[in-house]
Amino acid sequence: MSKFVINLNEQSMSNVQRVPAFGEYQQPKAKSKFVKIIGVPAALLGAVLLIAAVGGYFYWQSYKYTPQYSLALLIDAARRGDQTTVDRLVDSDAVVDDFMPQITDKAIELYGRGLPPQALAKVAQVAAPILPIVKERAKAELPRVIREKTDKFANVPFAAIVLGADRYLEITREGDTAFVKSKIADRPLEVKMKRNGDKWQIVGLTDEPLATRIAQKIGQEIILVATKGGIAQAGKSLGVNNLQDLLKQAENILK
Repeated sequence: MSKFVINLNEQSMSNVQRVPAFGEYQQPKAKSKFVKIIGVPAALLGAVLLIAAVGGYFYWQSYKYTPQYSLALLIDAARRGDQTTVDRLVDSDAVVDDFMPQITDKAIELYGRGLPPQALAKVAQVAAPILPIVKERAKAELPRVIREKTDKFANVPFAAIVLGADRYLEITREGDTAFVKSKIADRPLEVKMKRNGDKWQIVGLTDEPLATRIAQKIGQEIILVATKGGIAQAGKSLGVNNLQDLLKQAENILK
């Protein structure tokens, strides 16, 4: 009788699939292609975003040296009540000096119309020693005026003022001086700015209503002194105790 011998161990081993050793495993080719297809555009997109971020940063930095950036800082400081920053961005003495001709011109327009040139010359001479009083009044009005002017732009975002200045403002630069005028009728603003280091300061202000208001308070008294000799009344109105002495100096000029 014939015998059949079956090696069970050999049959079992033949049915067991070979497991790759560590390091021999490879991604399927289809998946590898997919990763490459997705990875290249992602890398390009990342590079573009990085370049855009760097470019945007330097673009914004370049605006920090412009008049509109300093003006935006002023508006923001006034809105927050940061008087230190306001004082740094507004040269009060320069603004008042620049504003004085507007007051005297308005005073002559209001009260000197029809007067002969000789009388107007007397007004100018008499006004000269009283100008410090006029300056003090103008300087006292300045903080309120700055608040009023900047408050009209308080709802405009900081970045919009800087980046969208052409929409709100007309800016003319002449070297280290800039003239800024609002394009919006209900937000009047007209200032002169001057570069001071890496920022711009307001050194001049055009405000006809303010000039009219101060001229109405002071101009009539000045003209009264020059034309009618109302010394006591003018001195009381102006708050100038030594007005008589000032007028004597003016009289010496007029002789």
